[in-house]
Amino acid sequence: MLLYSDVITDDEMFSDAFPIKEIDDVVFEVECSLVTVKSGADIDIGANPSAEEQDEALEEGATQVNNIVHSFRLQSTNFDKKGYLGYLKGYMKAVKASLQEKNPERVEAFEKGAAAFAKKIVANFKDYEFYTGESMNPDGMVALLNYREDGITPYLTFWKDGLKIIKL
Repeated sequence: MLLYSDVITDDEMFSDAFPIKEIDDVVFEVECSLVTVKSGADIDIGANPSAEEQDEALEEGATQVNNIVHSFRLQSTNFDKKGYLGYLKGYMKAVKASLQEKNPERVEAFEKGAAAFAKKIVANFKDYEFYTGESMNPDGMVALLNYREDGITPYLTFWKDGLKIIKL
């Protein structure tokens, strides 16, 4: 199993237990879903409910959560467009510095790809929800939650070069 953690904060962000798709050689899109969690009980991992369970509403004490956000204790945060752009500028600088130290041949592709993808984010800014790692370190990665065209299926976007992979 592979664990993906933030190169800046070491916060665990996701694992390869979830479907991962690389986009434009700059980000990973990770499929997630809403699951039901009961306090002190088993976690519903998102499998299809049986016919009997399908009609049941949320039981008392149960909540619906995003499986990756819940599993990796990601923390919800908020940005306006100006604030996010300020954050992103600093974050990209930190990732670039990390790349220059550990993988200098990757810097040019990162800068080009990140700038292009940042434009996509800004163009669709209102569609995103923002999540930091468990430490809530403001210098770390902010994952972007969005929904597929169906408006139902959630996915999280993570900056590829802002992650380190740990083999478990």
